[in-house]
Amino acid sequence: MAMWDRIKDQAKGLQQAQGARGTGGQGRPASRGSGASRAQLVSTLKTQLTSLKTELKSGAYRDASMAMCALVAAADGNVDPTERQHVESLIVNNDVLQNFPSEQLRQRFNKHVDRLAFDFPQGKAEVLQEIAKAAKKPTEARAVIQTGFVIAGADGYIAPAEEQVLREACSVLGLSAQEFGL
Repeated sequence: MAMWDRIKDQAKGLQQAQGARGTGGQGRPASRGSGASRAQLVSTLKTQLTSLKTELKSGAYRDASMAMCALVAAADGNVDPTERQHVESLIVNNDVLQNFPSEQLRQRFNKHVDRLAFDFPQGKAEVLQEIAKAAKKPTEARAVIQTGFVIAGADGYIAPAEEQVLREACSVLGLSAQEFGL
């Protein structure tokens, strides 16, 4: 637990530093998603996630993470083939997710994306149920959100729809969205 407290303190320090900077581009507060500050947060979360690699080997984390990746990819209600391929690539090349066979990850991710593409509201409800299964272990629950941030921030920007699904995932996991700057 001490390791997680240290990680939370690092994230809180980063968030406070972002807040002290005032506003980012386009009139948005720096802590709400503008370029450099969001990129720093994503980088910090990615580093924290990697430090937990040896603890993140359960099927619940794997399944919830793939559901989270699909939800982020489909956050706007649509996933085009190029975006799907890009997210798949991010998944199989993610250091922590290499704990699992890449084919298992692909299958689970694509199953969720297909559900979301077929009927977004129903698929979203099912995906959030899958994500909620990680709530039993706080370290895994936080790691699922961190994984979602890494995927959402891979292009250097976290869209409002992606922030919204990350907040919803926090809710089903019993985590405070504010903990992640949402």
